[in-house]
Amino acid sequence: MKPAVLLLAHGTPESLDQMPEYLTRVRGGRPPSEELLEEMRGNYAAIGGRSPLTDLTRAQAAALSSALGGRPVYVGMRNWRPYVADALAEAARAGVSEMVAVPMAPQYSTLSVAKYAEAVESARPPEMAIRFVRSWHDHPGLLEAFAEKLRAALGSAPWDRVVFTAHSLPARVVEAGDPYADQVAATAGGVAERARLADYARAWQSAGRTPEPWLGPSLEDALARLAGEGARRILVAPIGFVCDHTEILFDVDVQAARAARRLGLELGRTESLNDSPTFIRALADLVGTAS
Repeated sequence: MKPAVLLLAHGTPESLDQMPEYLTRVRGGRPPSEELLEEMRGNYAAIGGRSPLTDLTRAQAAALSSALGGRPVYVGMRNWRPYVADALAEAARAGVSEMVAVPMAPQYSTLSVAKYAEAVESARPPEMAIRFVRSWHDHPGLLEAFAEKLRAALGSAPWDRVVFTAHSLPARVVEAGDPYADQVAATAGGVAERARLADYARAWQSAGRTPEPWLGPSLEDALARLAGEGARRILVAPIGFVCDHTEILFDVDVQAARAARRLGLELGRTESLNDSPTFIRALADLVGTAS
């Protein structure tokens, strides 16, 4: 029997009422300040009150299961239900003895993918063998899926510049040897090559609220620089994310869009991969290779 699959993601609360519990878990058991709580509630309220992350990951799982001929595909979240441990327990009850675990974060980092690996290993049933995909930032199918969305957006309007983005990290992590920034750069280069895009910029988004330096330039700083160079129509292509969630729907579509308006810019964004057929084929190939 071929191994089952586990798709791993960060997790998101289902309602604003669950925000205190969710943020406490994200913060390693430390309750959030009232200021942070209100800020996050406001961010979620701005995108309709909840993130579609869980729904979209489940849709990706269903599409991947179909592409794999009905093979079971489970969904596990690090910081909310369905938790990784619950997904593994469900698989064990169904008699699964082998599994391929795929983090829905293509670029490896010790602060993201490594944490998924820890969550899987700590909850792995003793009788279950799990192969963990640690990085797939340069998988040809992933690059083509992003390039497909980029080509469609480039054909929709005369954009002056394209900015590839990914989630920022504390600079100390990369300085200590984390490969994340290099892998993001490789993803950007591969997507640009497939979209025949010779000139582009890169920026970091969604930095945390800590005083230490984070990777830069931030998306807002990049927009200001491009505006100063005469650009007026900027297309953002988030290549560190594989579906819509708060980092896309709020951080880009709301927060960055506000900054763009202040700068006199028109801001566009490529569509997220979600359950696009090209992306699902890439996942199926990735799982087949790992199997």
